[in-house]
Amino acid sequence: MLQSCSSSAKNLCRKLVRVPPPTLNKAAAMTRPVCDIFINHRGIDTKRTIAGLLHDHLFRLGLRPFLDSQSMKPGDRLFGKINPAIRNCKLGVAIFSPNYCDSYFCLQELALLMENKKRVIPIFCDVKPSQLQVMDYGTCSAEELERFNLALDEAKYTVGLTFDTLKGDWPEFLNSTTEAVIQNLVELGAHNPSKKSTYILHGPE
Repeated sequence: MLQSCSSSAKNLCRKLVRVPPPTLNKAAAMTRPVCDIFINHRGIDTKRTIAGLLHDHLFRLGLRPFLDSQSMKPGDRLFGKINPAIRNCKLGVAIFSPNYCDSYFCLQELALLMENKKRVIPIFCDVKPSQLQVMDYGTCSAEELERFNLALDEAKYTVGLTFDTLKGDWPEFLNSTTEAVIQNLVELGAHNPSKKSTYILHGPE
């Protein structure tokens, strides 16, 4: 399923390349962002499919995607890793799926992305935007429900990608999603030239 990135994605990748400095002291290394792309997803729906494949696809290009199952280890505190990753990432990818809105953690991550003014690429996987609704199961406060609704509405009215896991073309989807991610990183780097990161891009193994 995992195939080499398309030529257009490779060309976009080259725009992100910067030569790393000859030495990197420990303090500088500790201040590097936790990730470039935060992947917000519902594990039971997409961890073994879209989320996992997209993470591997971006990682093989030398980018730093954050996916909980790949970026965390036993013993890590959830919010101790996830919140800094969201605050320091450059871009969010929100993968909406049929069970997404049943997860407090998914909605909490989405709200943090929006509240931190991160650009987010929505992917509507086996679900339509109109089908996404925050449900009140009596476990969230009124303030949390309002935060979640605002974040979800903002994502639903953002241009995104759609994918049908049963009928869709997986390689084409991965390539087009990768191109969208890289194009957005290029644009964000152009808007904030002083905050560009160092990327070492690798070809597919």
